[in-house]
Parts: sequence; structure tokens; C-alpha cells
Amino acid sequence: MTSVTAPTFRPIRWSEGAVRLIDQTRLPSEEVWLEFTNYRGVVAAIKEMRVRGAPAIGVAGAYAVALAALEVAHGQSSDFIAELRRAAEEIRNARPTGANLAWAVDRMLETADRAGSAELAADDLVAEATRIQDEDEAANRRIGDLGADILTPRSAVLTHCNAGALATGGYGTALGVILTAWNEGKLTRVFATETRPLLQGARLTAWELTQAGAATTLIPDSAAGQLMRLGEVQAVVVGADRVAANGDVANKIGTYSLAVLARENRLPFYVAAPISTVDLITPSGDSIPIEERSEDEVTTFAGVRTAPEGVAALNRAFDVTPHVYVTAIITEAGIVRAPYNLGLKRLVEETRG
Repeated sequence: MTSVTAPTFRPIRWSEGAVRLIDQTRLPSEEVWLEFTNYRGVVAAIKEMRVRGAPAIGVAGAYAVALAALEVAHGQSSDFIAELRRAAEEIRNARPTGANLAWAVDRMLETADRAGSAELAADDLVAEATRIQDEDEAANRRIGDLGADILTPRSAVLTHCNAGALATGGYGTALGVILTAWNEGKLTRVFATETRPLLQGARLTAWELTQAGAATTLIPDSAAGQLMRLGEVQAVVVGADRVAANGDVANKIGTYSLAVLARENRLPFYVAAPISTVDLITPSGDSIPIEERSEDEVTTFAGVRTAPEGVAALNRAFDVTPHVYVTAIITEAGIVRAPYNLGLKRLVEETRG
């Protein structure tokens, strides 16, 4: 397959009226591409985590709106915008925590409102979804450049979950920083946590890093603190699903623990995320909706039950890291440090106008 570091690798593609997604639940054992000509199929793929990562979900959601527009236009609805808005609401609600999905859906609806007719809107929405993906990849490459600059030469970094090309429109956020630094010769090693319970770190991040030729060591989630204490890690770099106005960060469950450990061991804790992930309407992490997923993801593994029948399981997919534990937030528009409420507001206003 195409290397994950190649300029052409993208986990989501638009091709002749269809959305193609690499099925991330099948990696790394097999590469399977799914094709959807109906927006409801994309919604199901988002819910089932066949596509995942906040920026990638935003891109997939944008293409889903384009599919819905084509469907409504071909159905010759008497009220195109009303029908499209109903479909868009279904797409928006596929996963609640990440900011990018709602942001992309809103941007697509604004494009539809400007189009004037169903036929024009359908064409314009395909072009707009493509722009969203192109802009995301360009933003990620800029994040990679900025983030690599602040990492200490000859250091080892630790990352959690997957924030690479698979989680974005292309290239990656946290892994964009890490791979840029690796290619510049600044890093000696990357430690990747398994990321329980669905093992995105083991299945996806380790796969991306080894494809890129980066020296990678996979560790259990619970091993991170001891590595830090022994001085084997010099920085933590993670992605984000939503950044609140005050700099609180929602990311994969387990991120908060790493941030606390990093602070205790006097290590920098960096968050890499595009401006589209920043949500100024949400004042703090306490207001971020946290998705709860099926208990089966905790009590079973690869279809085999690993816990006794009848035991309860709590499966919150994300946690919130308060901004006091964050050393810096790396965006394509610049690097923000405390006070985050002022810096994030300034960057968002400069970027979005």
C-alpha cells in the first residue's frame, strides 16, 4: 500500500460520487477499503469507529453531507435545504465529543445556503468537502513543522491513542509533529501506549510509525509513569478531539493521567490540534459532552469475553485534561501557551475572520 508518510496517503477519499474509507477496525492485520454512496453508511462507519479521530470524522462528515445533497437533489425534493438539514443533523450527532464534526457540518450547510439551487448545491458541496480535507492536511503539515521546532534534539517522546494520518484528512497532528521531528533527526525513539480498550495505539499508531521507519516501542498504558520516572521520556505529544475556550482538552481516555504524570516528572505535555478543533463556545472541559460506548468494548477482546458475566463496565471514550497540565497547544496558526483563553481566542479570530 502507499506509505502513510507519502503525500498521497489519505484515509478518506472521494471517488466518482462515493466516499471511500480505510476500515480502521481491520488494521493492522488487513487493509480493507469501504465504499459508501449513501450518507447513512458514513454515519454508521463513524459510530462504529471504522473512521475515527476528530479531524478525520470532520472530513468524513463533510463528505456525508455531500452524499446527502446528491441524494436529496436526485429525489427532487420540494424543500432541498430542509431535507439536507435533517440529514446533516443525523450526521452531526454520530459522535458528540469531537468538535470537528459539527464544525464541518456547519460549514457545509453554509455552502448549501449560498448555492441557490439543489443542483448547484450538490456540486458545490463536493468541492467544499474536498477543500476541507485539503485544508486539514495542509494544517497538519504546518503543525508538524511548528511542533518539531520545540522538541528537544536527541529526545524520546511518548504519544497516546492515534493522531496520525489515519485520524485526520492526511499526515496527522501529534504524529505529524513526531514524524516531522523524526525525519529531521531530532528524535531517538517514540513510545506508543496501547490505548485500552480498543488498542488504537497498538493497532494504528504503531502501524503508522513502523511504516514510516521511526524507532517505535509499544508499551502498556500503565507503564508510562515508570518510563517518565526513569528519564526515558523527554516529552509527551498527543492530539485532541476538542479544545475548550480556556484550554481544557478532551482526548482519548487516559490522556489526563499522562498529563498528571508528565507534570509530576517535570516533562512538557504538548497538544497538537488544528484550529477547527478549538471550540470557543464551550467555556471549559466541564461542558464538553463525553461519549460513553458499549460495555462490550471493555468486557470482551476480539470477540472473546475477558470479564465474568454480570460484571458492570464503564466505558467513557474520552477524558478532559485541565489546561493547567498543558505546556502548549500546537496549531497551524501558531503555538499557544497560557493564558489559553486569550491566545486561543486571538488565533481563532485571526484564522476564521
